[in-house]
Amino acid sequence: MSFETILIEKKDQIGILTLNRPQKFNTFSSQMAEELNAALRRLDEDGEVRVVIIKGAGKVFSTGIDVSEFYGKTPSESHRWLTLMDQMHFTIASMDKPVIAMVHGFAVANGAGLMAAADFAIVAEGTQIGTTAINVGLLCTGPIIPMSYGLGKKKTLEMLLSGDMIDAGEAERLGLVNKIVPADKLEEETLAFAQKLISKSPVAIQMGKNFYYQMIDMPFRQRFVLNSEIMTRLSSTEDAQEGVKAFIEKRRPMWKGK
Repeated sequence: MSFETILIEKKDQIGILTLNRPQKFNTFSSQMAEELNAALRRLDEDGEVRVVIIKGAGKVFSTGIDVSEFYGKTPSESHRWLTLMDQMHFTIASMDKPVIAMVHGFAVANGAGLMAAADFAIVAEGTQIGTTAINVGLLCTGPIIPMSYGLGKKKTLEMLLSGDMIDAGEAERLGLVNKIVPADKLEEETLAFAQKLISKSPVAIQMGKNFYYQMIDMPFRQRFVLNSEIMTRLSSTEDAQEGVKAFIEKRRPMWKGK
């Protein structure tokens, strides 16, 4: 598949995807939504890539869905269109490799949803984040789903129904982002965070991510059943054996990804 709205590059075991509609503030067209999901799957299957970064070209990360596609749809067409816009949440959650959102400028509506869908978010100081569809008579019900896991009832409803923006500092306080950095250090800090993940056992990273996305849908006791299953499998891997041995011998582990 060729890409027109997404740029793909690889650097030091990192796959970098750039939302490339800067003239439209990287709003999600149907084409960009399809290409983003395809590009994510391609990098997840790429044996040379350990971590994926998503960023936006131009002045912003993304300001949501391209509203020029809103009009003239039947209910069934609207359903298919909105399902496509939400597909990134399932794609990222199903990937074996961690995904980092590198966010600057504005992350609004579906842009905020993409930031929340990513496993991690490194955000430039001054970035504004919001679920603002309520301001035009719609709702950011898709984006608010991953955001709600950390926000609690009252803040979730405030963001969903007020349409107010929050700044990067407030987003960090609420647990929506991992780290706030100076704008001129955003790429450097995001790459450094990616390298931190790359330095860990590939098997443990994969199993840890898969554990999280299975665990969040389970009742309390069932989570510990899954925990026992995952840890039993992980303990028998070559990487786990090597990691414990390296710790005892006070040296850096040599990961094999097995």
